[in-house]
Amino acid sequence: MAYETRAGPDAALSALADPTRRGLIEQLRSGPAPVAALAAGLPISRPAVSQHLKVLNDAGLVVAEAKGARRYYRLAPEGAAPLLAWLDAMWDDALSSFQTLAEQEAAR
Repeated sequence: MAYETRAGPDAALSALADPTRRGLIEQLRSGPAPVAALAAGLPISRPAVSQHLKVLNDAGLVVAEAKGARRYYRLAPEGAAPLLAWLDAMWDDALSSFQTLAEQEAAR
C-alpha cells in the first residue's frame, strides 16, 4: 500500500518542533499504539495527545487505523521523506561549498 505525504518539509519541521510530538514519534518507533497507551506516560490529557497526533497526521508523519472502537497510530512509511530530501539537498550544498573553498585554498 502506497502512502503519500500531505505536506512538505515545512510541515514536518513545524510538527517536530514540539517536544511532546517528538516524544510521540519516539514512542511510535516501537510500533502502533492507541491514544490511551501513548498518553499513559505523558503529563497531558488524552484529548491533548489526540490533538498532537492530528498535527503529526496532517504533516504526514503518522497514520491512524481503526481497530474496533480504538484508533491505532503508527509512523507513516514515507512520512519523513520530504524532510529527509530537504536535509540531503542542504547537506549536498554544504559539501559542495566546502569543496569549492578547499579547492580555492589549495590553488593559493
